[in-house]
Amino acid sequence: MARLKLTHLDGSGKARMVDVASKPVTARKAVASAKVLLSARTLALLGRGGLPKGEALETARLAGIQAAKRTSDLIPLCHPLRPTHIDVATSPEPDGIRLTATVSGLDRTGYEMEALVGAAVAALALYDMVKAAERGAVIESVRLEEKSGGRSGLYRRASTKRPRAKKPASRARR
Repeated sequence: MARLKLTHLDGSGKARMVDVASKPVTARKAVASAKVLLSARTLALLGRGGLPKGEALETARLAGIQAAKRTSDLIPLCHPLRPTHIDVATSPEPDGIRLTATVSGLDRTGYEMEALVGAAVAALALYDMVKAAERGAVIESVRLEEKSGGRSGLYRRASTKRPRAKKPASRARR
């Protein structure tokens, strides 16, 4: 089996930032999502604007946009990019809120990390806004949904369903 070359390590195994100067500038886009699991009570409060801290979804959306713009300040080996569009959408689901960050622009490297950071921070901000009503809220499934552009082309997550944990095999007693 061929050995995978790790591009962010130099010859001595130290972390390094990849030089992308020779890569062509192309249109690129990445979409990532995160989910905040909430109780029916908290979802109802959220829906009628009854949370103590105010408009939670708009605050989360704006936090995600701001975070996506600051990704290279947070992730050490990320290149500082210039996205031309960032959006964070919120959508209610029966057991919580899905936050979806979309980041696009023209650049030499992709926007996957910007979209992931946008979705993750939007989820963190939503948690901050609902914690007075529900400290047990859970952030889960921070994941890349799709990316396009660049050498590797299109990637789209095959399934949006959450993988179920496998049940341990029962052991026969001796």
